[in-house]
Amino acid sequence: MLVTQYPVFQRFWYPVLPMADLADGPQSFTLLGQPLVLWLTEDGTPAALKDRCCHRSAKLSMGIVQNGGVRCPYHGWAYDREGTCTHVPQLDPGAAIPKTYRVESFQCQERYGYVWVCLSPDPLRPLPEIPEAADPNNRLIPQFYEPWHCSGLRVMENSFDNAHFSIVHAASFGVTEQPKPAKSEIVPLELGLKVYATVPVVNPPIQQQILNIPDSLTVREVESTWYVPFSRTLKITYPNGLMHLIFTAATPVSDSTSQIVQFCVRNDTEADASAASIIAFDRQVVDEDKLVLESTDYNTPVDVTVEQHMPSDQPGIVMRRQLAALIKAHETDLLPA
Repeated sequence: MLVTQYPVFQRFWYPVLPMADLADGPQSFTLLGQPLVLWLTEDGTPAALKDRCCHRSAKLSMGIVQNGGVRCPYHGWAYDREGTCTHVPQLDPGAAIPKTYRVESFQCQERYGYVWVCLSPDPLRPLPEIPEAADPNNRLIPQFYEPWHCSGLRVMENSFDNAHFSIVHAASFGVTEQPKPAKSEIVPLELGLKVYATVPVVNPPIQQQILNIPDSLTVREVESTWYVPFSRTLKITYPNGLMHLIFTAATPVSDSTSQIVQFCVRNDTEADASAASIIAFDRQVVDEDKLVLESTDYNTPVDVTVEQHMPSDQPGIVMRRQLAALIKAHETDLLPA
């Protein structure tokens, strides 16, 4: 499955940039092969346009923010958040700007500290709702923002795969003596998936300190949610009541590259466990996954007969079947010219 070949994937919201990055002026990002320019308007909300001036195709992301709009670095043409050209320095004062002077705009909003973009005016699903992130008693910790050379579907399947823990994560939390994966309760949604499991884990000394758990062996109560197509939450609850919820998005830059956006939400404080120590442990786990996932074929098949499977692959099989059905239901959609 090559995501840029199916227009239906343009009808979902994706996190593309940390909001903080826009403080320095216009920024560029490529979503599903579409180059974007993003900036903050006068009211502090983000805006997104195609990253090409309609005059001579210069990158608007190389320009500056001026009067709440973005100004082209080549001839100074300025555009508002709707993509309408609002100023052409070379025209006589008071001259009307032709209505054809415009750039394609895209839906854009802020959520969870990130800029989200939908390339279609008609999204199939709203942004993921994460109640734990909205709870003022919890803290949100930004973790990772980096490109991975693999498909979003591989990242999502891996997130629901209990069978790789004892192998891939043997150095972090996997129980090497127990390669048989924990059983899961799988609940398919109309577009998405929930999985519940009780997973035995090893807690190395640094993790015992972070979790305030003095035991090297314990269990995680896990509730995982897949948001079609390439986002998920992993909500882990430990025996002492600690909640560690991880949100991960594999935002599709191209067919072969995904931008990994990850943050966590916890119901403890910095005094209980520093953000730096939490990020350090999750970094180890993420790097273990990345090493393997970047070795996989990014053209991930949604046809379940193409690759071989085992019983614990059921969440991934559900994902593939849902995406195959989604593509088929929208196969008459046309890519924009």
